[in-house]
Amino acid sequence: MLSNLNIVLFEPEIPENTGNIARTCVGFNATLHLIRPYGFFLDNKKFIRSGLDYWKDVQLIEHDSFDEFLKTVNKESKMYFITRYGKQTTGQISFQYDKPTYLIFGKESSGIDKEILKKYVDHTYRIPTSENVRSLNLSNCAAMLAYDYVKHNQFDHLSKIEPHKKDVL
Repeated sequence: MLSNLNIVLFEPEIPENTGNIARTCVGFNATLHLIRPYGFFLDNKKFIRSGLDYWKDVQLIEHDSFDEFLKTVNKESKMYFITRYGKQTTGQISFQYDKPTYLIFGKESSGIDKEILKKYVDHTYRIPTSENVRSLNLSNCAAMLAYDYVKHNQFDHLSKIEPHKKDVL
């Protein structure tokens, strides 16, 4: 069962990050949205390998542009732009699980287009870090926010026991 969680990657550049995020989406019943252009082809070996054997389960929607993506988002949806320029911290997000939620991440080299961020400045969030790093890995950021979403929703619709191994501790 899919949740209302959607992870959106604006012009992703590194195939391994995108493949890891695809696997995270499968693990948390989220839909993955990719906004073109990409920095790789979807048949890239690194991209495919990083998603392991989960590709059959990935709910993937591709968009030709940010404007095309916006056409698929209804007015009740909640959009959160995760950026180093965020005006709020991700700890201030109050997820609404009954509405589609979009966690939007930018490309690895330069993030989300600044003109887009200016339009949605009140919906920009930063993952707090020490001053020792410019940014965190994209895949790690997506996993952190996806986990925060499912954790605060009491892991609804997720297995709370080991579903694949027969031997138990």
